Amino acid sequence: MPKVRFHKLAALVVLVGFAAWVATGEFSSVGSAADPQKQDAAALQEAEARMPARTVAVVKPPRSTHARAIRISGVTEADKRAVLATRAGGVIARLPVRQGQRVKAGDLILMLDAEEKIAAADNARQLLTQRQAELSAAERLAKSGNLAKLQLDTARSNLTSAQSALRAAEAELDRNEVRAPFDGIVDRVPVEPGSAVMQGGEVATLLALDPVIARGEISERDLGFVKVGDEADVRLVSGETVKGRLRYVSRDASAATRTFRVEVAVANPEGTVPAGMTAEITLRATPTDAVVLPRSVVTLSAEGDLGIRAVDEADKVVFFPIDLIDDTPGGLVLAGIPADARVIVSGQELVAEGDSVEPVAADEQALQKLAGEAAAGTR
Repeated sequence: MPKVRFHKLAALVVLVGFAAWVATGEFSSVGSAADPQKQDAAALQEAEARMPARTVAVVKPPRSTHARAIRISGVTEADKRAVLATRAGGVIARLPVRQGQRVKAGDLILMLDAEEKIAAADNARQLLTQRQAELSAAERLAKSGNLAKLQLDTARSNLTSAQSALRAAEAELDRNEVRAPFDGIVDRVPVEPGSAVMQGGEVATLLALDPVIARGEISERDLGFVKVGDEADVRLVSGETVKGRLRYVSRDASAATRTFRVEVAVANPEGTVPAGMTAEITLRATPTDAVVLPRSVVTLSAEGDLGIRAVDEADKVVFFPIDLIDDTPGGLVLAGIPADARVIVSGQELVAEGDSVEPVAADEQALQKLAGEAAAGTR
């Protein structure tokens, strides 16, 4: 058997070892087997760990109670409105009112020429007097036995007929008059004395403007925040603001807009607020706990929700969705913010939820500004 040379045996051992090393796939010893993505992530984490936390200014805003303001567009209208019309045709004999005049319920607005009807009513009164005298005479004769019962019954029937005829004549005469059905202001008089009108013709428009009504439509989302009797502010297009009370809330939504009609009654004893004027109605709901913050503090979350950023106990950024109660000159009145929240008032746009930050108290000037806005917002 031939002898195996040593150098051949050594070469064979080296070859087997190299093949085993290649089969394992371990190249980390020279850096060629390291995962680049893992290396990048590790480097990023290490860099973030070395980066100092961002400094943000925080404040615990003063809290107060504030009534939710619901603003809707509206228009003023009369409490009552009546288009007065004649109940009979004829020529206008009297027209004692003019446009803009105040009248009381029952005041005469118009009278038609009624000479014939007056004469008919006078004849009916005379006939009634005669029938009463005839019945008295018949009763005396009947008591003495000189008149048959049938004749007495006839006299009574004649009296009843005369009474009915008088009532009919007086009713026909009354149809020639138009009287005010309620206290109000004569807004329009489209006729003149001496002109002829037909039965049912318009002769005047009467408005009751005390109270004057501010009417608007409230959305279905705000319906649950209001109730009859709530106070309301009505800002007229002239710039004047008057106060009133909610007197009516519809329970039947408009099919087209899904809104509900509301009416606010505003005292108007002098009639200075006219009907048909554009108005902005502000309804006040039940007061709720809220804070007043500058508009610059409000931001959007990653999901697009409106809210504010704050710092929790671990000095990490958290996001609180807000409920907008009112928009005042002093700032936004917001609900939904926890009582112990440290609201970020500077730097909130430079951080995101979950970031570690270094919170510092806002300076005294910022605190005074917030306190002043809270006071202005609750007035």
